[in-house]
Amino acid sequence: MPGDPDPENIRGSVAVVADDSGSVVVDAGQSPAHAREIQSAIRAAGLPPARWLVYTHHHWDHVWGACAWPDVEIVGHVSGQEILRREAARPWSHRYLRDEVRANPRLGPSFRARALAMQGWDDFTILPPGRTFTDELTLPTGVRLRHVGGAHAPDSTVALVPDSKVALLGDCFYPPPAHLRAPDDGPDLAMVRDLLSDDYEWYVDSHGEPTTLEQARRLVST
Repeated sequence: MPGDPDPENIRGSVAVVADDSGSVVVDAGQSPAHAREIQSAIRAAGLPPARWLVYTHHHWDHVWGACAWPDVEIVGHVSGQEILRREAARPWSHRYLRDEVRANPRLGPSFRARALAMQGWDDFTILPPGRTFTDELTLPTGVRLRHVGGAHAPDSTVALVPDSKVALLGDCFYPPPAHLRAPDDGPDLAMVRDLLSDDYEWYVDSHGEPTTLEQARRLVST
């Protein structure tokens, strides 16, 4: 499910990796409504129900849909667990979003996008991962999770799908979020170079077009 190219509507891509043991959903969607769209697409495609929900990192546009995914095991890096517990304790509402932007105008783009994404707050909650890992974890489907960290988020994780030769990168090589970004911050091309491998033919980040290995190598060499 591709992300929204409109930068004002912060909505990352969501991947579904399916086999006979069930579907792995990589990122939860940026809202319960977004999650329900993905669920409809899974049913329409005749794919198995989701059994695992992987967080590539803790940022809102990757986890706020989690409360709409029933009966799944949420998996994420251990460093994101406490961050999300603190986020879950905040009194989320449209009023709270407005108050936070008044206090810190640099939050404006992110918090306005959250307000647009959320149709309401009934039954909304932020869910930390119930299953965590430190370095690597392989799910029963064969999907490999690898912690890479980085400037964008300390818990950044890539999801590798060896049999499909696809690497799902999340936002791992992005600069810090806009409200924390310095003028000279940019993409971490060294991280991308380290991730490129002949074992994977496609590289998919959360807010861009899928890129072939050849295209990615050209991009990081310029």
